[in-house]
Amino acid sequence: MKRQSKYFFICLLFSFCIVLKAHAAVIWVAVNGSDKNDGTKEKPLATVAMALRKARELRRLNDPSIKDGIHIKVVKGIYQFYEPLFIRPEDSGTESSPTIIENADKENPVFSGGINITGWQKSTGIVKGLPKKSQNKIWVADAPTVAGNVLNYRQLWINNLKAIRAKSATGDSMDRILSWDHETESCEIPKPNIDPSNTEGIEMFIQQWWAIAILRIKKIQVKGDSARLTFYQPESRIESEHPWPAPWLSKKTGNSPFYLTNAIQFLDEPGEWYLDLKNRKVYYWPRDNENLNTASGIAPRLETLVKVEGTIDHPVSYVLFKGISFMHTGWLRPSEFGHVPLQAGMYLLDAYKLKIPGTPDKKGLKNQAWVGRPKPAVEVSYANHIDFESCRFQHLASTGLDYVTGTSNDLIEGNLFKDIGGSAMLFGTFSNEAEEAHLPYNPKDEREVCANEHIVNNIVTDVANEDWGCVGIGAGFVRGINIEHNEVCNLSYTGISVGWGWTKNPSAMRDNKITFNKINHYAKYLYDVAAIYTLSAQPNSEIRNNYIDSIYKAPYPHDPDHWFYLYTDEGSSYFTVKDNWCPAHKFLQNANGPGNVWENNGPQVSSDVKQEAGIQKPYQYLLKEKTIDGNWPINSVKENEYDIKKPEIFKSRNQLCIEVTGKSKMLLNPSFLKNICAKNNIPALDIFEWKNHLVVYDTLRMPDDLQKEIEAAYPNAEVKVYSKLVYEFNESHCSNPKNSNRWSNVVMTANLVKDTSMQNQYLHYHATQFQKWPEVAKGFCNADFQQVVVLKSGRQLMLIISIPKGKTLDELNPKTTENNPCVDEWNSIMKKYQEGIEGTKPGETWVVLKPVF
Repeated sequence: MKRQSKYFFICLLFSFCIVLKAHAAVIWVAVNGSDKNDGTKEKPLATVAMALRKARELRRLNDPSIKDGIHIKVVKGIYQFYEPLFIRPEDSGTESSPTIIENADKENPVFSGGINITGWQKSTGIVKGLPKKSQNKIWVADAPTVAGNVLNYRQLWINNLKAIRAKSATGDSMDRILSWDHETESCEIPKPNIDPSNTEGIEMFIQQWWAIAILRIKKIQVKGDSARLTFYQPESRIESEHPWPAPWLSKKTGNSPFYLTNAIQFLDEPGEWYLDLKNRKVYYWPRDNENLNTASGIAPRLETLVKVEGTIDHPVSYVLFKGISFMHTGWLRPSEFGHVPLQAGMYLLDAYKLKIPGTPDKKGLKNQAWVGRPKPAVEVSYANHIDFESCRFQHLASTGLDYVTGTSNDLIEGNLFKDIGGSAMLFGTFSNEAEEAHLPYNPKDEREVCANEHIVNNIVTDVANEDWGCVGIGAGFVRGINIEHNEVCNLSYTGISVGWGWTKNPSAMRDNKITFNKINHYAKYLYDVAAIYTLSAQPNSEIRNNYIDSIYKAPYPHDPDHWFYLYTDEGSSYFTVKDNWCPAHKFLQNANGPGNVWENNGPQVSSDVKQEAGIQKPYQYLLKEKTIDGNWPINSVKENEYDIKKPEIFKSRNQLCIEVTGKSKMLLNPSFLKNICAKNNIPALDIFEWKNHLVVYDTLRMPDDLQKEIEAAYPNAEVKVYSKLVYEFNESHCSNPKNSNRWSNVVMTANLVKDTSMQNQYLHYHATQFQKWPEVAKGFCNADFQQVVVLKSGRQLMLIISIPKGKTLDELNPKTTENNPCVDEWNSIMKKYQEGIEGTKPGETWVVLKPVF
């Protein structure tokens, strides 16, 4: 009898739960519905916006049906939005009564920002401007219009496969620029196959370092077998004034690659298209197996599909999206203002090199920049508990999902991000438009900071396929972000990027975790790259147990060796980097701050990490969506480079010397070099001399250009570039750094001995100095050395010691050995590897070059 009562009680409780569940409000939406209906399953609404309004009214009136939440059930079909869905604070739910916008019966509803292109017909006559090879192969349709105006757009999907905007280069090939004139803001290229009298709408797509730029062409002037391009403002000025990433000019690795785009003359391959705004036509050359009589053509009408926006005092809360597809959005800013990014797709609003380096926050800063943020398909600001689960972000021109500012405690889990022109996901502030990009972000109201976001079990694939410099998962000034168990693959550039500001000074960032992710097949086009990349100080942050493999071999890198598996960039501090598996010890720590711990990273890490990283079982069905380019070559590490027995590689970038040596004892006129440096915004204080040697030291981004100018000024002299960084010490290695606002540089030079085996021993000593000889760095700290850099060209070394302004090396150097005999021992060992350059006295090794001006 007691047993029966127990079962009766359980059944009664179960029935009670069903009743409660039945009291949750359910609003139905279907493509064949009507917004005049009441929103039942039998009489559904037609739009999600109307369903949201109905939900808003239920909450305003505190209707009893909302006790357990509001479910907006969306039946399968394509819902073409005419304006973004705006979710406001009044739409908020609660923890016990959320608003859930979800797919009905696990179907696939699509929120689309696109417009259909129909009525395709094969072109039979001669189309003006179309290449001869393309005549009679092109299909044409009326360009879509809105309110009588032709819709301008930059993307086209045929059967949900992105078409290629007609371009001058074939396939994945690109041409190379011949030169760039920063004064006239013009570029010289090989003569293009195009009528130079009609440049309307033509753009230049150029690859430069870790970013691309899109420049609207104003004029093409042909002269012989070359042509000079000028561009519209504002991108013309920004592109020529900002110091980096700038057009690359190099005899060694080739100049910046480029192609021209958006002209009917370029429509010469299957899969390419062109929009003729003037004649209101769109042209397309179908790929094999595409039938334009039955194909679906879609162009984007909206840039943003969904906007969740509250205020700092009245945020949006507890709105969930489940099983929804977000598709077909565009991005028009490049057509209106051009597009010159600084990094991670953040485009420059203004940028230039400082004539007198240094700002109150960063004494060595030589450039300033202000950036804007691309428009996303889904945008969230001042909100919390805004979750996306099992959704699809696909066929999008710019960012997929963007938590911009003031968000917290959100869950992004089990989603697909695929075929996206920009970044898949972004989180947090990347400098407000009114704030210089190198400033640490410390808002007075901490509610502005994006905090405690959880990005888990998502697959990111085929992203940054238009703006190659965007990233898979990107975070700016964030706190408590957890990026865990995602797979990120088939990328143009970096996989996961966390941090902003290029500073080791305190900011809003801390407590960020990047763990158990699988990142592979990245850096398809751009280098200065890594699977996981960080910037700036982030106390109590971790990079652990990630599985990294298969970096693409980029066809046109500015530096073919400048790719990495892990990369902690400027100011990165207080990170624990541990137990990450990758094929080799190819890492970069550049100008890092204090407090970083690197342990057990590389191929020796347990293979268990490979099994544990990546998407977990409940969401592994997403793996069938993964794409890789099997025809693209994969990089490998040379066996004699980055051997697993060696420690992580520590080196920096940008710092180099250019030396001018007069033949015999020919003295050189330093005024020529001073004028060249002034033209390139290099202070005259950075010019040094010894006998028949002149040296300029700086953080130079375009050394090839400068070298050419110097060679022209000194035709009878030898000009040599010192760019191989042998060693770098900075104040981040000091437990109590004494940062000086202004520095003086002491430049010295010597040769390595001729014996190559001894040269390799010298290099190994310096590569392992911080681990095996920490007393040397301690001595530098004691002497207040701000930086010590050793550069190499051939077997000649340049040593640069940066000391506080007003101090001398003679007064500081003795402090390196105070109570520190290991430094004397180090110096004694180093002597056997060094000898003086030509012109030194017997027994003399290092010679000091004196400032010229």
